[in-house]
Amino acid sequence: MRYSAVARNYADTLLELAARDGEEERYGELLATVAALYGEVGDFRSFLDTPGISVDEKNRTLRQVFAERVPPLFLNFLLVVIDKRRQRWLPAIETAYRDLLDRKVGRVQATIRLAFAPDEALQNDLVEALSARLGAEVVPHFVEDERILGGVVVRVGDEVMDGSLRRRLEDMRSNLVRGNAGSLQGDL
Repeated sequence: MRYSAVARNYADTLLELAARDGEEERYGELLATVAALYGEVGDFRSFLDTPGISVDEKNRTLRQVFAERVPPLFLNFLLVVIDKRRQRWLPAIETAYRDLLDRKVGRVQATIRLAFAPDEALQNDLVEALSARLGAEVVPHFVEDERILGGVVVRVGDEVMDGSLRRRLEDMRSNLVRGNAGSLQGDL
């Protein structure tokens, strides 16, 4: 599991709030932005994590910064996260939120590893084939990985579909070592 029950509970609550506003995707984008700020901007993280700065001061500052930029329900959610001192959970809450929203709308995140950078046509073909196989909209994350030699390795959640040349060669080697030369017929 990539996140805790705490993160899941907060994400579930935010998804309910977002549904009330009819803006589940926007809330996800806003949460991703805030989580990235927390993870990547040291001053922002220090401001939220410093115990010497009161929760009231943090809330006041966040209201000033975000009030005109985010829906009131989202801002209130963020203030509760800070009030409960759960700001360190923001990245995990964002991951849990994305997973919940993906499940709700029938979408899956897929990491697609190839030995080379795919052109747009290949990307579209792979996404179309995966969507048909999985019965869901696929959000691809392409990764160039020359270690696989050729073919493709796809990860969707905990499932790995390995169609790499490296795996095929390892299977052939294993069959040769075990003396299963007959099983190589299909590989040739």
